[in-house]
Amino acid sequence: MIIADRLRELREAKRLSQGDIEKRTGLLRCYISRVENGHTVPAIETLEKLARAMDVPLYQLFYDGENPTVAPHLPREKNGGRQDWGREGKDARVLHRFRKLLHRVDEPDRKLLLHMAQQMARRHHRVKTYLKVRSSGR
Repeated sequence: MIIADRLRELREAKRLSQGDIEKRTGLLRCYISRVENGHTVPAIETLEKLARAMDVPLYQLFYDGENPTVAPHLPREKNGGRQDWGREGKDARVLHRFRKLLHRVDEPDRKLLLHMAQQMARRHHRVKTYLKVRSSGR
């Protein structure tokens, strides 16, 4: 999908002129025209202004379905009372970014990526357990 085409499509569906968008955003009409014709790539802040001016959520500029896609459910591992990875701080931000990116991936590829991550986590756990047993002298 080309963002320029999507912007024009949404604007026309809302029956707004480039002049209407100019008034609502403060962006020059010639700039809006350049964006819609693919001559200029807008910054994310500009896309936010355009989405607000057309009364649509930002995701609709990139996604033409009716409802937003749903982030995949990531099952929680039972961990005996320890804090779950990704609940707080830097880990939570990383997990949030992964979830946002994963919903853009096709289902078969997403399943493959999640399977690989599970295998890596199991291997890491086995190695960690092995090293702990070895260091305790058993």
